[in-house]
Amino acid sequence: MERLVTTSQAAQILGLSLQGVHYRIKNNQLKSIKKSGKTYVYISEYVEDKSKTNDTQPQIVEIKEIIKAKDEQINLLKKNIKWMRKQYNSEINRLERNQKKIITVFNREIELLQSAFNEMRSIYKPQIENKQETKEKTSNEQKMSEVKYLTLQQFAKMMKAYGKNDLEIKTIILTAIKSQDSRFLYNKKTKKILIRDTDFRDFL
Repeated sequence: MERLVTTSQAAQILGLSLQGVHYRIKNNQLKSIKKSGKTYVYISEYVEDKSKTNDTQPQIVEIKEIIKAKDEQINLLKKNIKWMRKQYNSEINRLERNQKKIITVFNREIELLQSAFNEMRSIYKPQIENKQETKEKTSNEQKMSEVKYLTLQQFAKMMKAYGKNDLEIKTIILTAIKSQDSRFLYNKKTKKILIRDTDFRDFL
């Protein structure tokens, strides 16, 4: 015959700790059932109730079982830690590889953009410069067409009318060019002098 008792009662009857009872249940050394969320153990009617005896000697078997259970838990924890460390290192390596790939792709894109920019600049820069030169040339031509100029002969004739001789006229022209007088424009390429038709009273 068997009777149904709680795990605490089973521990008292068998002279075990509560942990020892659970260990035996786990290893199917004790029959058990669950009712209303509680675990109950089947105990034979012929098992001596250790709680009614005066035997206080440590139970060697129980201690060994507890130590064995602890060793199993420790080994399981060691395996879990080892596995977690392996997963952690694997994830770190994966992230580092991905980072290197991203940097490589990013650098390639920068090189492609730089190459495309250089190519576009080589195509459009001459066109822009030509347009700028044409614009400046047109602007200068417009300015020159708006301003009236005198020839050297006309300027000399004007100065002579005010009593200047050839040497004085030549000196006036050379001095004006050296001082960068805006009324006298000297073209080094053509060696020509353009004289703006304006006020020359300071030469009189």
